Amino acid sequence: MNHMKIAHIVCTYPPYYGGMGNVVFEMASGLTAFGHEVEVLTPDYYQPEEIKSATAEPEKEHTSEIDERVDYATRLKPALQYGNAAFIPQLQKELDRFDLVHLHYPFFGVANLVRKWKLRNPKKPLVITYHMDTRAPNWKGMVFKYYSKFWMPKILGAADKLLVSSFDYLNASDPRGLFKDKWIELPFGVDTERFAPRPMPEKILLRHNLSSEIPTVLFVGGMDAAHYFKGIPVLLKALFLAKNNKTPVQAVLVGDGDLRKDFEIHSKALGLDGLVHFVGKVSNEDLPSYYNLADLFVLPSTSKNEAFGMVLLEAMASGVPVVASDLPGVRTVAQDGGLAVKPNSPQDLVEAILGYFAQNMLEKMSLEVRRIALEKYSWQVIVSRLDEVYQQLFTGREN
Repeated sequence: MNHMKIAHIVCTYPPYYGGMGNVVFEMASGLTAFGHEVEVLTPDYYQPEEIKSATAEPEKEHTSEIDERVDYATRLKPALQYGNAAFIPQLQKELDRFDLVHLHYPFFGVANLVRKWKLRNPKKPLVITYHMDTRAPNWKGMVFKYYSKFWMPKILGAADKLLVSSFDYLNASDPRGLFKDKWIELPFGVDTERFAPRPMPEKILLRHNLSSEIPTVLFVGGMDAAHYFKGIPVLLKALFLAKNNKTPVQAVLVGDGDLRKDFEIHSKALGLDGLVHFVGKVSNEDLPSYYNLADLFVLPSTSKNEAFGMVLLEAMASGVPVVASDLPGVRTVAQDGGLAVKPNSPQDLVEAILGYFAQNMLEKMSLEVRRIALEKYSWQVIVSRLDEVYQQLFTGREN
């Protein structure tokens, strides 16, 4: 096995909350365990004391074998910055230190710098993970459309290998049909030690005044304008329909943001007081316990902005079956762990939820989704496959 010095490049990284950064952290952790030296190159968004606070050692109960105190990050000061976009000209010099470079796309302002670096270093392997299409309203949407049409093919074309979480998503996304010989399907993973079946957390049950006699569904996701597509209004309407059908279901919604207040008002207007519990953002150490509360996990996303659904894997690893929207990429995971239903349809969603509870197959389905998480989606499995990609590229370079 070749031990390499590897750079991962990503626009956001812990302590900033976001799926891409968490994926990169897990990849860096796993690759380090394989003997590689890994650095994550990311914009310097935080002061040192904020980083120290956000990466403090969690309670031992919910840590994996990887030491999460290791940050892996080299934080570079942008010359220009707008939102999660950044222009970091010194990045190209930094990349010369590495045997292999792995870019996580999209990263506006940096992706083209990586392409230019690759043109000057054709023998050094470049891997790109295509995380998602870029969409936005108004003038931003016009910029994204131009970028995807003109620059995205040039950037992806510079890579030796292209990774995507599912071919299902790729076939419905902007780069479909491009570079067919370069793509590899590599799902994102889950920490199957941190997220695992455990006894009902009685303290959390009491904290939120939950009933042990009523079926419980769980939602985990952002409640800000950037995550408008998570489909919380669809879930609330489905719970209203369940209540009117005299088959009430209680729901725990984990997350926060500027839309939360509106969702709470909507919930009260539907008469769901006592059944729907908005618990806000929870700590990393408490999050696994919230999955242990649930009989069923629901992700009712409404658009292709949802490309995979990491929370579905966290639920499955916890032994909780899932119901999610029938969207490209999302349905690939949902069908492994439960059901995919028509997006934007409260009626289809409530039928799936009530149908699930009527089956009385809790224990059997719990065991099955946990098995799938272990065998197909654990980070150990995913990082092992990623290492195989790296090894082939590195060996090919030497030959």
